[in-house]
Amino acid sequence: MLLLLSICLVAQPSTCREDRIEMSFEKASPFVCLRNSQSALATWQAAHPEWHVERWRCAAKGSLPKEL
Repeated sequence: MLLLLSICLVAQPSTCREDRIEMSFEKASPFVCLRNSQSALATWQAAHPEWHVERWRCAAKGSLPKEL
């Protein structure tokens, strides 16, 4: 599963981009991804303090959407 992020710079909120976090579980399901996403987001945010997560969602690795 992938956690897809829409992120913007804290210092320049109009500067945004997309990023992704690869998540691996024994059973890949949207529910498991949603359940574990908060800790993954907190870890990512701690490592990237200059960015703010605007939106996020889970997606299967094989079916990447064109837009978040």
